[in-house]
Amino acid sequence: MTGLSQQSRPPCELVIAWMQPEAADALPAMSCPVRHVFVGGDDMPLAAARNRAAEAASGEHLVFLDVDCIPSPTTVSSYAQALAQHDGVMLGDVHYLPGGLPIFTGDFAALEEHGVAHPSKPAFPDIGVMEEPDSGQLWGLSFALRKATWLSIGGMDERFYGYGGEETDLARRAARAGLPTYRVGGARAYHQHHAVHIPPLQHFDHILRNARLYHAKHGVWCMDYWLGQFAERELIAWTSEADDIRLLRRPDVQETDAARQPDHVLFS
Repeated sequence: MTGLSQQSRPPCELVIAWMQPEAADALPAMSCPVRHVFVGGDDMPLAAARNRAAEAASGEHLVFLDVDCIPSPTTVSSYAQALAQHDGVMLGDVHYLPGGLPIFTGDFAALEEHGVAHPSKPAFPDIGVMEEPDSGQLWGLSFALRKATWLSIGGMDERFYGYGGEETDLARRAARAGLPTYRVGGARAYHQHHAVHIPPLQHFDHILRNARLYHAKHGVWCMDYWLGQFAERELIAWTSEADDIRLLRRPDVQETDAARQPDHVLFS
């Protein structure tokens, strides 16, 4: 919210989808209206939360930012310009911040100094847009599209809940509908640090469930990198050619704790 309050082009509104019963106290002040929607359900209903936020939004363009992302000052303007010129799924650059930084109060130079691009992601243009041939590059941290386009493809599939898969499913359905994917220059966000698990054993059951749903819908696997890590640990019997995942055992608390990485590890 501090980042959004310093945009070169202010947003028309902010919609916060809360996956908890009450709003947090002492939220930063905003010059634009702030709407709050509350999303029931257990196990992080991320797809449903994004759908409820989109339904509540009144603007023609939707910019989705995860709660742990700080938008750079040109994020809103860059997305808005891209969406005015192109109908498609817009991806914003995300740089990952290390732990131990002071609480953000508006010093974007410090974020730029410390932020690190994810090594598996393609390069972004400095300005303008670049078409991305792989729709699967969409990740939920920061993306945008026209509200009419969101509605035309049905938003997110709420059968996905918990961690993983919902944005990959959205990207695949958008591509099937003929919508291109673009990388947008100037729409950078900075991902605030939280602990990384390699592999993400804390989301083990969610990943298996959502991967099975994705395979049932599309005939291919998503999150196969993590599934491969689970298979290497003999938690599951699975290969990329398999038709299903066979559970061998669940990780125990000690394994999950041991997978947690030190603070200098920024991504899995």
